[in-house]
Amino acid sequence: MQFGVFTVGDVTVDPTTGREPSEHERIKAMVTIARKVEEVGLDVFATGEHHNPPFVPSSPTTMLGWIAARTERLLLSTATTLITTNDPVKIAEDYAMLQHLADGRVDLMLGRGNTGPVYPWFGKDIRAGIPLTIENYDLLRRLWREDVVDWSGKYRTPLQSFTSTPRPLDGVPPFVWHGSIRSPEIAEQAAYYGDGFFANHIFWPKEHTQRMVGLYRERFAHYGHGSPDQAIVGLGGQVFMRRNSQDAVREFRPYFDNAPVYGHGPALEDFMAQTPLTVGSPQQVIDRTLGFRDYVGDYQRQLFLIDHAGLPLKTVLEQLDLLGEEVVPVLRREFAALRPAHVPDAPTHTSLKAARDAAVAEAAADPAAGPADAVGAAAEVGR
Repeated sequence: MQFGVFTVGDVTVDPTTGREPSEHERIKAMVTIARKVEEVGLDVFATGEHHNPPFVPSSPTTMLGWIAARTERLLLSTATTLITTNDPVKIAEDYAMLQHLADGRVDLMLGRGNTGPVYPWFGKDIRAGIPLTIENYDLLRRLWREDVVDWSGKYRTPLQSFTSTPRPLDGVPPFVWHGSIRSPEIAEQAAYYGDGFFANHIFWPKEHTQRMVGLYRERFAHYGHGSPDQAIVGLGGQVFMRRNSQDAVREFRPYFDNAPVYGHGPALEDFMAQTPLTVGSPQQVIDRTLGFRDYVGDYQRQLFLIDHAGLPLKTVLEQLDLLGEEVVPVLRREFAALRPAHVPDAPTHTSLKAARDAAVAEAAADPAAGPADAVGAAAEVGR
């Protein structure tokens, strides 16, 4: 199972000091956090994509490319790549380039974002959000899997004999997660292609997440990709820890009360009771996170949000120390012990390449198979 953190890259005033970091400070802090994620033994760093204040990560591939050069094993991902307002051609080329620079340590999470005005800024209509998602992703898949693409659709100009460059590393496209908070159409899309489904899981009650993941698992099996429990699921989560739970609640309360998203709303205790937010001791985080399995089943990726709402960098790094030293080792052991053997790990470039090579070798060894069968086997693994 993969563990890591995701950031939305907000620039927020620290309510305890009144200080607001500069954009430069926040960007540099995100890089420091990513390197610390690797240092403490976690697996994944994911950044959001936003094009409006108070957020700074408008260019995920630029940031992740910089981080790739300063890490060795960290898997680089996105917490949202806007499939609706980004050109699929540019996504195909940017993330293939990043894939090469990072030696395959790349996947991405597609989403529609949470800011309505972003659509007209990029010449799109928010009322077409779901159709844009479907059409653009269909094109993105073809650009990564076909050397020459002829294509026409409703939302962009046609392509004639087009080849996106560079081609995916080793002919294996980055693995795709489809991220959603509330849209069953996105769970359906992830299931149709056999891709991963990432339930944000930070604002809604567990019953909502259970329904969304259950729908994805059911449709994953319907489309013939495996049994429901073999579907590839990721969850978000929010935590704040101190060794003493009372200290955690006392320290985090002003950040919660003034957070841009849920500040000036429900009380911290009410929000913790109604959503997966966990503020307390490392053991409380362990217990709460292990409980996610009770209502979504065995899953492959757990990302935590730990650097929002104006929390200073020093505090965030302390959170990572606790995650790396006390929380994640226990979660790894417990989740591994509970997971049945037939439930797969999260795909990586290495595992996808190995599966593709094995399928090609098997097809080539079949006396009844021809060259076209080997090509077809490779394409099927790289769906």
